[in-house]
Amino acid sequence: MAHAISKTAGAHGGGDQGGHHDEHHGHHDHHDQESMKMFGFWLFLITDVILFGTLFATFVVLRFNTAAGPTPGELIELNGIIISTFILLTSSFTSGIAVLEMNRGNKRGLILWLAITALLGASFIALEVTEFIHLVHEGANIGTSAYWSAFFTLVGTHGLHVSVGLVWMVALMLQLSRRGITPVTKRKVSIISLYWHFLDVVWIFVFTIVYLMGVM
Repeated sequence: MAHAISKTAGAHGGGDQGGHHDEHHGHHDHHDQESMKMFGFWLFLITDVILFGTLFATFVVLRFNTAAGPTPGELIELNGIIISTFILLTSSFTSGIAVLEMNRGNKRGLILWLAITALLGASFIALEVTEFIHLVHEGANIGTSAYWSAFFTLVGTHGLHVSVGLVWMVALMLQLSRRGITPVTKRKVSIISLYWHFLDVVWIFVFTIVYLMGVM
């Protein structure tokens, strides 16, 4: 009888050890999946660097090919671009605060600062759309000349990236409100923050090469 009890206890003990092993193995697999997703994001950023590098190179080559049409110095209003730049750089700062709030475990603060970042990003897009409408009204569209083709493609691609980031950010805020701060949502917030900082860096080059050099 004692031998049977001992054997039964041993079996239960082995089951507990097996359960702990499975739990540890599952946690390890989850950690590996998160690492792989982060690695995949870095690969995406590398391809984006190549994309924007190609667009910048094309723009620089075509920057004087206006085909006797309107020139950037005649149409571009630098004051509005400076305001857009300030808004986007401010949104980079607010996205950094959102990450700080996440690291503190403050879900409400995290969502608030993500919302502020999204509002700033939406303001940037609204100003860019207004600029494009103004340019088209003044006779400069993507088919006017090689210069304007390169201009609209480069600036528009950046704007498209910002728009995708806004949709991504809103979806993440909804997920955070439902699930809270978890390892998965932490990874997603870190990724969107890196993505947003990347777009700010790209915009600094756009502002310098496309707008400042164009007006000068």
